[in-house]
Amino acid sequence: MSVRLDATDRKILAELQRDADQSLDEIARNVGSSKTPVWNRIRKMRDAGVIRQSTVLLDPDALGLEACFFVLIRTSEHEADWQKRFLEALQARPEVLEAHRLAGDIDYILKVQVPNARAYDTFYQALISEVRIHNVTALLSMEVIKSTTALPLET
Repeated sequence: MSVRLDATDRKILAELQRDADQSLDEIARNVGSSKTPVWNRIRKMRDAGVIRQSTVLLDPDALGLEACFFVLIRTSEHEADWQKRFLEALQARPEVLEAHRLAGDIDYILKVQVPNARAYDTFYQALISEVRIHNVTALLSMEVIKSTTALPLET
């Protein structure tokens, strides 16, 4: 379901994506509006589910989480019970930042952030002890070229 957003809504969203910590006064000034209408628009977009949550972004390197692995998973299991156990195993692991079910030769891709290769191996061993996986390929990210949480907003 898509929500109809006008140019002002999109400007507000762009400001929130840039810095959700800024005050309503700052957002209103930056989008050319006043505080109350901006607040009402933000509240409506929250209620509509356009804005899911506000959070902070942490630096993984500063926290000692220097290794990012992209994990490609192929499985021969597609039953509901296996999928449920797999989902539960992923949800229980905070090092799994993202998990996507894919079309094509690879069934799933995970983004896993850990301190080092040894920590990845511990994660891997725990995962395969809980759910049967046909094939796993781990790719170590050597450098982050681009990383953003900001969605493209056309105005």
